[in-house]
Amino acid sequence: MEVVGVDACGKQGWVGIGLSDGAYAGSLVEARLDTLIERAAGARVIAVDMPLGLVEKGWRAADLAARAHLGVRRSSVFLIAPRPTWRERHYAAAADRCQELTGNRLSQQAWALAPKLLEARACWLADERIHEVHPEMSFHALAGGVTLTHAKKTWRGQQLRRSLLADAGIVLPDALGEADRIPADDVLDAAVAAWSAHRIALGVADRVPEVPEFDAEGRAVEIQF
Repeated sequence: MEVVGVDACGKQGWVGIGLSDGAYAGSLVEARLDTLIERAAGARVIAVDMPLGLVEKGWRAADLAARAHLGVRRSSVFLIAPRPTWRERHYAAAADRCQELTGNRLSQQAWALAPKLLEARACWLADERIHEVHPEMSFHALAGGVTLTHAKKTWRGQQLRRSLLADAGIVLPDALGEADRIPADDVLDAAVAAWSAHRIALGVADRVPEVPEFDAEGRAVEIQF
């Protein structure tokens, strides 16, 4: 696998779709992201659908720009709170800290990302092959800048996404092996993350925002697609 796209998949952990020369090359499923990454040791780029870079105050410009791009799918992009928020151990304290740093409280949905976000962020800080992507931004680009009107959990939405991937040379087989028991929307998200990983490896990926912010550790806070 030259590149791998990764999506969080609930209690199962993480699902990865690998590509070789831009074509499907297999799936990986692991409870821990670092274990999946170890199995993808030969990958040039690993694109992960999870917020990775964090700012110190205010909302991330990457999320605001992604929302502006996506129109009817804008709600798929959570506004990610500043770094100090994620140091809190409980939702109430995190929401208070977010209010202090952004002027708005943290949503329960965003707080639910905390375990996976912190796990992925630790991997990102340790491995420069890892890049942040967002599936709806990737599908938007794959569809030629057209926002998909059908949600990814609907039959129509899933068939459209699978067709777009196939048109791009990523033909997902009926039998995926390790990923056979993973929900279809997570598999599709990992596959389009792999499409973006391939673009990153080729140096042709787009990104938001146009001028990146930087994490306290000096890495760009951006979404690539």
